[in-house]
Amino acid sequence: QVQLVESGGGLVQPGGSLRLSCVASGRTFNYFPMGWFRQAPGQEREFVAAISWKIITYYADSVKGRFTISKDNAGNTVYLQMNSLAPEDTAVYYCAAAQQLGAVMNVRLYDSWGQGTQVTVSS
Repeated sequence: QVQLVESGGGLVQPGGSLRLSCVASGRTFNYFPMGWFRQAPGQEREFVAAISWKIITYYADSVKGRFTISKDNAGNTVYLQMNSLAPEDTAVYYCAAAQQLGAVMNVRLYDSWGQGTQVTVSS
């Protein structure tokens, strides 16, 4: 059974940083993309960042230069380092894993999802 478990969310002041982690288990994740998405209340789930098996990274324009996605050597833990956080970054952040190649920004590419971790940016 595939399982994705996120951690690292919380409350942070504007300009602060958080590091999210996602531990994946249940199958080999090395050969397909993994990504982070977020969903704010009343809004659709949106792409944040993704990393391919060749360690090519992709970012939404809104987080480019502030967020960094990475993964460990085993390929089963994905991180999202978030710097210069702003109130508009407040959302539930979800880790996702795909079993196929494709458009990494498309939510429909991913077949496995974590339970989400809340990130709140507020003074």
